[in-house]
Amino acid sequence: MISCGENVKSERIISKNNAETAEAAKQFPKLDSSRYNVAFLIMDGVYNTELTAPYDIFQHTIFRENIKAMNVFTVANTDNTITSFEGLRIIPDFNYLTDRIPKIDILVVPSAEHHLDTDLDDEAMLDFIRKTDKQATFVTSHCDGAFVLAKAGVLEGVVSTTFPSDIDAMKAMFPHLDIRKDVLFVHDGKYITSAGGAKSFEAALYLCEFLYGKEIAQSLAGGLVIDWNLNTVPHTVIQK
Repeated sequence: MISCGENVKSERIISKNNAETAEAAKQFPKLDSSRYNVAFLIMDGVYNTELTAPYDIFQHTIFRENIKAMNVFTVANTDNTITSFEGLRIIPDFNYLTDRIPKIDILVVPSAEHHLDTDLDDEAMLDFIRKTDKQATFVTSHCDGAFVLAKAGVLEGVVSTTFPSDIDAMKAMFPHLDIRKDVLFVHDGKYITSAGGAKSFEAALYLCEFLYGKEIAQSLAGGLVIDWNLNTVPHTVIQK
């Protein structure tokens, strides 16, 4: 006869074994250790363009020779499918709540539907950003992703920008921050914040030009039929 306590113990063992099996079965992306690790923070309501524009630019670095290319992958707070604001469904590569996340060299925070309200109360997400900020070489945002960085506290003493029509809202929410208008992106130290939308391409190309030089950046732009000339793009670089 099996006692109630033994039944509970047996169920716990089965549950643990199932979890271990699921973890072992998960297909993590294979990351080339010679490349930059570039993580895209996604969640339900993420906007397509702020995600896919820099993703396209960075992913195409693997097709260029003699540079330190980029491993691109997504991170979320779930293993379940993420649905973008426009309805695109995405399976995250890593769950930052349970997975062992690779060292992140470049963090990309695209905008999402609730970056001005409920997402700012997500302490687990904000803590992930804070921890990643300590090790990352660059932290970037597009559109209202800047609100999330500001709420996480990583933009203290940093000049930044955001979606043009949300600049006043960001200034009201974070009055102590230096938030610039009339620019498509701002580069201050390790932080690059952009206006977002289709201009997310420009901010991503700027980072590639900063890392790889003008010729590579123009090559990446040309592959996506984008006219790229940094001198014609309104931007601010803070010299320190």
